[in-house]
Formats: sequence, C-alpha cells, structure tokens
Amino acid sequence: MYWVTGLLSGGRENFNSWPIIVDGFNKSETWLPCHKEDTVMDKDLFFWNNNHIHMWSPKIIISDRDPKFTSEFRANLYDMLGTKLAFSKAHHPQTDGLAERMIQTMEDIIQRFCAYGMEYRGH
Repeated sequence: MYWVTGLLSGGRENFNSWPIIVDGFNKSETWLPCHKEDTVMDKDLFFWNNNHIHMWSPKIIISDRDPKFTSEFRANLYDMLGTKLAFSKAHHPQTDGLAERMIQTMEDIIQRFCAYGMEYRGH
C-alpha cells in the first residue's frame, strides 16, 4: 500500500490523496481517492469499507515506514484481523517495483483529469 499525495484537488469532494493497493497475487490495483488531511482512523475506515468488504482481507501488507502505517492503532487493527505488516526499504528485494510503476501511471492520469476539471471518483 502506497500513498500518493500532493495532487491537485479534484472532483466534487476535492480529493487530493490516493492510497494505491496492489494485489501481489494477481497484480491488480485499487485506487481509493481520499483527502490528505484525513486522520489515520478515517483512512483505516475508508480502506475497510472500500476494500476489505468488496475484495479480501490481506494476509500481508508491505508499505513504507510512513507514520500512517506504523501507528499503534493500525498495528493493533491488523493484528486483530490476522494481517501481517511488513515495512519496505528503498531497493528492498520484497518490492518488485510494481506499485512504483502504477503510482507513476496513476499520477499522470489523475493530474490530467484534474487539469481538465473532470470527476474521477468511482473510476
């Protein structure tokens, strides 16, 4: 799971941040628009409501060492769900660059949508 921030606000709800969830098994990705200003609790509930219920409960989440992922609340939440949290480092063999490539593509798409004032929620 990676967070892309610093995007132009767009859509009716002025989203400016996107967590990207990459399924390592089938190489699919999920983009969930949200607000950079949202609290960790808001983001966890958003993830739960928009990903877990519709797709799956992850066995492991590999993310960077951002405080959004290392918070005690999140660690406890995922422990209760039976999900292991693994933290990556730059050029670490656990990461294959898939998420990074998807982030580059997503940033390009979202910036173009925002530049033309298009609505991107739900796409």
